[in-house]
Amino acid sequence: MVKACIYLRVSTKEQDVGSQKVVIEDYCLKNQIEIYKTYSDHGISGTKESRPELDNLLKDMRQKKFDAVVIYKLDRLGRSLRHLIDVVAEFKNKGIRLVSISDNLDTANDNPMNRAFMQLLAVFSELERSILSERVKCGLQFARSEGRIGGRPVGSRDKRKRSISGYLLRYHDKSKEERRLGSRRRLSEI
Repeated sequence: MVKACIYLRVSTKEQDVGSQKVVIEDYCLKNQIEIYKTYSDHGISGTKESRPELDNLLKDMRQKKFDAVVIYKLDRLGRSLRHLIDVVAEFKNKGIRLVSISDNLDTANDNPMNRAFMQLLAVFSELERSILSERVKCGLQFARSEGRIGGRPVGSRDKRKRSISGYLLRYHDKSKEERRLGSRRRLSEI
């Protein structure tokens, strides 16, 4: 039996991964694929190469904790052609099968047509993202020409509380001078 992980992603916090998850779990059940773990990124753009759960998936993949990755659609994995090709190449090098349900793509069927189709999907995913970005920019430019202010409201910066644990662990017993020197001092000690 194939042991697979599921990767889910939505671009905004208001969206839900539930519909993707139901389709993937149904596919796994019908195809006798054991689900190892579900990785889910909420509110993170597919253009970002580093996403918390995708990074965890890649870390577990490098440790060979599963045999396959099942996704709803290729653009859930990424919207940058270069990033998608890099990730898929790494999957292939590690012997990990990639299944994209809605694109009817399975890298277990390694043939020239399948590879070409996957590359075309990646190209169109990036094209779709670029067109969307261009439309938003045009909309903001039009709003400015009409005298309206587009974009985020003034003063709406990200106000999430940040963790300082890494800083505290690194510098908890260091003097002010040692903290100021930071990594430069460590490099000179080598």
